[in-house]
Amino acid sequence: MVELDIKISAGDLYDYMLMHSYNSPSGIMGSALGAVMVLVALASKRWIFLIGGLALLLYLPWVLFIKSRQQILNNPAFKKPLHYVLDEQGITISQGDVSTTQSWEDMVKAVSTGRSIIVYTSHVNATIFPKSQMGDKKMAVTEMISTHMPSGKVKIRS
Repeated sequence: MVELDIKISAGDLYDYMLMHSYNSPSGIMGSALGAVMVLVALASKRWIFLIGGLALLLYLPWVLFIKSRQQILNNPAFKKPLHYVLDEQGITISQGDVSTTQSWEDMVKAVSTGRSIIVYTSHVNATIFPKSQMGDKKMAVTEMISTHMPSGKVKIRS
């Protein structure tokens, strides 16, 4: 059993949103189209393509940055730390009198970024474990996830 108290910051949420968006088909297509437009602009000197390409490349990170800040400010769940318990049954998240448990079998996948370990509880919802707040429990969390989820669903880098 591993217990953690985590307070999600705007930077942690932004990291999750970037990873989630850029690993989706629309994020990949938008980035590819933006990059192609920039290359076309440089090769043909048609600067309208440069403007369009840069707009495509910069729009999503900017919108996600703003959205992460707004969510942190407007969502009461982010005001106080969340208490996590990872055990044989799954991940239990509690804050105050409210508690919910997600079983390991219901987890969709687990991934990591340079900043966080992210466990998807659905295709759009996730539990975020910022590495900076896990301290010496990072290996225990990774081991707990890797032990209880099928290896094909776990893509956590050290």
